[in-house]
Parts: sequence; C-alpha cells; structure tokens
Amino acid sequence: MTLSPARTTLVVVDLMPRIVEQDMGPHRGADVVARAVRLADAFRRAGGTVVLVRVERPNVAEQPPGSGFVRELEPRPDDVVIVKRTIGAFYGTGLADRLRDRGIDTVVLAGLATTMGVESTARAAADHGFDVVFAADAMSGVTTAEHDHALTVVLPRFGEVLTTDAVLAGLQPAAQP
Repeated sequence: MTLSPARTTLVVVDLMPRIVEQDMGPHRGADVVARAVRLADAFRRAGGTVVLVRVERPNVAEQPPGSGFVRELEPRPDDVVIVKRTIGAFYGTGLADRLRDRGIDTVVLAGLATTMGVESTARAAADHGFDVVFAADAMSGVTTAEHDHALTVVLPRFGEVLTTDAVLAGLQPAAQP
C-alpha cells in the first residue's frame, strides 16, 4: 500500500498518561506510545499531517490528573490538536472539515483503546468518506480478546489493517526505475 503524505493523516487517539498507564492487552501502553512516536516522526518528516487527540470529561470543573498528552507526543507546531468530549474524535470537533481543508482523503489510526476511541473514530472517518488504515500494533485493547476481535472482525470492514512497519513502508517514496 502506498500512502501519499500530502493526502494522508495520522490520527493518534487518547495517548494520555491516565490511559496509557492502564493495563491493556495485548500491547502495553508504553509500547503503543513508542510505535505511535515512530509513526508521527515519519509522517512529519514526509510532510504529512499528524492529529493528536485527547479526551476531556464534559461538565467537570477540573480534568483528572494525566489528562494531557504523554511527554513523547507533545504537540508540535504543525500538528492538529483535537480535544474531544465523546468517544470518537470527529463528533463536535470540526476534524472532518480541518482534514478536508488540507486535502486529506486517508486516515491512519493509532492509539487507545482499540474498541473505544480508535474504533469510534474509524467509524466516523468512514462515515465522512475517508479511507481508513489501522496501525494494528500501535493500538491496544482493554483486553487482548477485544483487540484481536476488532482487528480480525470489525476493523477490516472499515479499512485496511497493517503493522506499524507496513504503514511506514507505505510512506516511503516509490523506487526510481
């Protein structure tokens, strides 16, 4: 699969300390963060768009500790930052319009948790007409069984499921003849 950096965005969902530190399966939060950092760095180098998403609880005076981005994924000046108040990153955030304004037609997803924020964002991305790609090992479920079910049954209905390495390979320029 070839991914055009000009038309593809990486959307990283909910990599916040209070979520990353939870017991996830099959991948530890720290491993998901490390793979998401590799993806974000590659997208930035290739001139692609990186969208960092975090959730805030609505109608509370103060967010719980650990509600910012993990240190490794602090937003850079050209990144798009989305603060959501629902499970998915599209509802009420203007994300679809912001991506269309940049000429984006493909969304690569990573983050936590596979069957929550990632899946909800994927469904909405598909509903908005974006092609969807999943970096399967740059996300994790609350449990291994949930994650595996999502990767083998649910998510392939919305897009292509690849490894981080396969996504990175797709960002590489085509070989010259």
